[in-house]
Amino acid sequence: MRFVLLGAGVFAASLLVVKGQIGVPSRLPLPVLVAVAAVAGLAAWQARRSWWPLAAVGAAGYVWLVMWPPLLVASYFAGLTLSGRRLAAYLGGCLAVCGIAAFVGAQRSGPYELMTATTGNALILALAVIGLPLALGLLVRTRREAAGERAERREHEQVMRAEQARAQERARIAREMHDVVAHRVSLMVLHAGALEMRASDEETERAAALIGGIGREALANLRDVLGVLRSPENSLGSTPENPPLRPPPTLGDLDRLLDQSRALGIAVTRHDEGAARPVEPAVERTAYRVVQEALTNVHKHAGDAATDVLIRYGPEELEVEVRNRAPGSPPGELPGAGWGLVGLRERVELLGGTLRTNVQDGGGFLVSARIPA
Repeated sequence: MRFVLLGAGVFAASLLVVKGQIGVPSRLPLPVLVAVAAVAGLAAWQARRSWWPLAAVGAAGYVWLVMWPPLLVASYFAGLTLSGRRLAAYLGGCLAVCGIAAFVGAQRSGPYELMTATTGNALILALAVIGLPLALGLLVRTRREAAGERAERREHEQVMRAEQARAQERARIAREMHDVVAHRVSLMVLHAGALEMRASDEETERAAALIGGIGREALANLRDVLGVLRSPENSLGSTPENPPLRPPPTLGDLDRLLDQSRALGIAVTRHDEGAARPVEPAVERTAYRVVQEALTNVHKHAGDAATDVLIRYGPEELEVEVRNRAPGSPPGELPGAGWGLVGLRERVELLGGTLRTNVQDGGGFLVSARIPA
């Protein structure tokens, strides 16, 4: 809409110039003058795509009819868009146009000679038609660039503040986890060690040792998580204050996980199908977490129900299934956040896989994941 109004304004101003109201009157027929003004207006309307046609029309109209509106608008666009050598080339072209107009005006008599061939009038006209709009365009562009730099600086500052806020929140979460979770797990490990030392029979001693081992492993995993929260970039290196993180568990650690569940009274059977082959570390970690979360849910909701764990290597995917039978007696419900399977589904889908969970006939439960590998 702006350029439509600009085109209409240039057309009207150009027509007034060539008819003599605000310029030098021309002896050409009115239809020719209207056509010339219309060409100038059309070129101004198309300036949103390219303003060079407007500059060409302005140069020709200035030399031929002293029609200055197109050249004035083109000079504004030149200041708005050009810089360096291109701006110098435009100024050189404008000086050439003024020289040619002065030469043409000298061959004529009357107003043409007065406007273009007289040195004072030619300088004033060139300053008004070329210099002032060019300077205005340069000023507008400078302000726009300064505003853009300020906006980029504000955006950068907002990003920095957001990063700082996230770092502070991560540090707060790490402190909360250390103060609450780590403290409780440490007490559990200490009590398990005391029970192991005072156990009156071998079975109690093994159970206490198992609880203590699981608790120490939980503390080690918690330390790894706290290390990630406190130093998300892991750029601090290995120092006494920032110990090196242990490698995350993979399928090679799966038997130890199953042994822990067996020690707690669950009959866990592992089945492997297909030729075992190396897969991506992220796939192995995700498969391990699928089994871990499924066994955790068995402990919570199915007690000592027998459980089958299937690892199937396909040509293009790794399939993990954990299927438990119905519990023999209703187990005591353990507290949980309720987000385990939700987070697990997100982890699997992040690798392009699918996670399926459903209740089986007879009261059992199935957790099945297919992960591209």
